[in-house]
Parts: sequence; C-alpha cells; structure tokens
Amino acid sequence: MKYDFDTPINRRNTYAMKWDGGELIKEFGLTERYDEDTIPLFTADMDFQVAEPVVEALRKTVDHQIFGYTIAPPAYYEAIQKWFSDKYDWEISKEEIIYAPGTVHSLNIAVKAFTGKGDGIIIQRPVYPPFTSAIEGNGRTVKNNMLKRDGSGHYHIDFEDFEALAKEDDTTMFIMCNPHNPTGNIFREDDLARLSDICRENGVIIIADEIHGDLIRLGETFTPIVKAASHTDHIVTLTAINKTFNLAGLHCTNVVITDEELRKQFQEEQGMSLPSPFTVSALIAAYTEGDEWLHQVREYIDGNIDFVIDFLSREMPKVKVERPAGTYVLWMDFSGYGITQEEVHDRIYNRANVLLEDGKMFGEEGNDFQRICVPSPRSVLEEALNRIAEEFRDLD
Repeated sequence: MKYDFDTPINRRNTYAMKWDGGELIKEFGLTERYDEDTIPLFTADMDFQVAEPVVEALRKTVDHQIFGYTIAPPAYYEAIQKWFSDKYDWEISKEEIIYAPGTVHSLNIAVKAFTGKGDGIIIQRPVYPPFTSAIEGNGRTVKNNMLKRDGSGHYHIDFEDFEALAKEDDTTMFIMCNPHNPTGNIFREDDLARLSDICRENGVIIIADEIHGDLIRLGETFTPIVKAASHTDHIVTLTAINKTFNLAGLHCTNVVITDEELRKQFQEEQGMSLPSPFTVSALIAAYTEGDEWLHQVREYIDGNIDFVIDFLSREMPKVKVERPAGTYVLWMDFSGYGITQEEVHDRIYNRANVLLEDGKMFGEEGNDFQRICVPSPRSVLEEALNRIAEEFRDLD
C-alpha cells in the first residue's frame, strides 16, 4: 500500500512527549517557551503513522482483551534473526538476544554490569547526551575521543587519541554510536575493524548503539560492528525497533551479546525483564511485514533532508550543514552568524517558537550547533524553517 506522510496528524492530547510534554520539557531546560503554537522538532520520533501490519497486529492483541505477563515466543526471536540475516548477513543465535525495555536503560545496565566505580569510558562527542549521563550518573568517568571535523563539515575518528585513551589503565569501556547521533556519520568498515582491534587488545568492552542502522540514506550502506570485527567476544550491540518503525513508546530494545559470560553479567544486572504483549506483536509484524513501509519512509525522510538543506542554502546560507549518511537528524552550524549561543537559542526557541536541541547538550563540541529531527510532514518542516529564517533576516 502507499502510505501518506504528507498529511499532518494531530498528536496533541495523545500523551506524546514532544506535543504534550511542555511543562516537563521546560523543566528539562530545553526551552523557556512552550505553548499550543510551538513546533517541536527536537525528539527522535516520527510524526507518521506506523506500518499497517503493525497496527493490525496490535488490533489483534487488543481484541484478545487479556494483557498479562508476557514472554517472547520463538517467532519473536526468529523475526529478529531473519531481519539481521537478510539485511546485514549477520547470523544471530536465539541465545545471544536479550530483551530490554529501552536503549538508554540498556546503556545504564551495561555500564553497571561491565565497569566499576571510577572506571573510564570512552565516548565520541558531540554525542547523544544519555551517553554522558549513563557514565557520570553511575559514578564512572568520561573519556572524550572528540570527533574531528574537516573543512567540509564531515566528522572523522581521531585514532591516535582513541588508542591512547584505550591504553590507559582505568579505561574499561567504549560506547559507540553508529550511525552517529547527532552528526549522521556512518563509520566505514575498516574504521570499525580498527576500533574493535584496539579495544580488544586493551581489554575494553564495546557497547555499540546501532539503533539508527536501518535509517540510512537510500544508496548508503551500514555495517554492524560485529560484521567488521575479527572477534566479537568484547562487543555488545544494542538494536531496536523504536527508531526504525516509530515504536519508541513500546519500549523494545534487543541486546545482542555473543560472549556467554558477558551475557550472564548483563542479565544478572538487569534482572527479570518481560516485554508487553503489544511489544511482542509489534516486533514480529514490523520485522516480518514492515519492509514496504520502511522503504517508503526512508524515501520521504531523504526528501525531507534534501528539502531542509536546500532551504538553508537559499534562505539561511550562513548555516552550514552536511547531508547525513544515516539517522533522521541534521546537525546545523550557526557559527556563521557571529552571535552568541544564547542569542541563537532565543531567536529559534522563543521568538520563532520552534523547539530544536541546542548543540551544547551534546558536549562543548556542539557549541554553535542545533540539532533538528526531520521525520515530520514537509509542510510542518517548511513552517518551522520559515519562522526561523524570519528571525535571522536582520543578520543576512
């Protein structure tokens, strides 16, 4: 079937965090202004209806009218196995899969299971803020292998610095984000192999957040790190249906761990965690019947990304942005305006009444940047961008 991503859907009064969570959002310090006229483009979920096979599977679950304790049946694991085999030539055994109720949850469990108080954990800023909170909130220490940005705006790994950090005695873990949030970079296969080798040689466990792996530009290629690595006994991979199929509210992350001892440690730290019947139904339907929807949504998101980049080049040429290879976020550099971060924020969040994410949330390397999430109807993006552009006209 042909899906309609153009028609705006009113998400207010549906418990949606981005549309109904104004007071909480203000408490978080994301914005000073949030009202019925706010256009929120800050959180990584889609303003699109999900795939019809998923909706039908959820209807059947509702129709049963009993929602008791639930286990993941063989079909759950088989759906995961087939998806990753077909898409990435990655053969996963049932035993290697652990259900978890979220990716941030899994990050925190991994930090507590595999590291000790005071241990150093490598991340690559600018990066998704919960990486930092999972480290510092659990009494560990951030070691920042800052991504290097070249003249074209593309980000690269500083391998000399990475290896030096990995060799330090107190370094026990590396949390990797690929495709990278917020830069949209996809790490090359040879870079992944090199990262893996450095970590294994130095006794560093890799936590690979790959939940954006299915959301890449048409024509691009994504390689899971386990497919690039010569050994996988030090790698923990986080996969999820939440980004791919817009199902974040169903709390479904699947942690893949090849090493038996690491699996045991993770499971003991997490304790018993059972999915809801809706989670099970949705995952099976998404991974077995969601391909058509995913292809169409990727086409639409690619169009949105090109639309935003074209708009900025015409209306706000001082904003620099590189087309991301993966994810559905754009990392916009406002430094060309020569004004403070606070003034950029005020013009966008308070005056234009558009809610993005300030780059400083992703580390000091994000100063002067704004992150925008683009999986919304194009008309919504256009309205938001027109508002922002109007507030910067006097600086052109």
